[in-house]
Amino acid sequence: MLVIPVKEGEQIDRALKRLKRKFLQTGTLKQLRAKKQYLKPTERNRIKMQKAAYSSARLREME
Repeated sequence: MLVIPVKEGEQIDRALKRLKRKFLQTGTLKQLRAKKQYLKPTERNRIKMQKAAYSSARLREME
């Protein structure tokens, strides 16, 4: 569980922004989405390969 101490006189928006940033850095959201449904290891590998192919194609396109 993430704990973000709110400093004296700090705006709630700023504390919320720090919480969101910390949430993304720890990868909690990614873990929650991954555990939402079971994927077989072969499916996981296939999706990983598709993402890699897509990102490499985009990089080649940018060059």
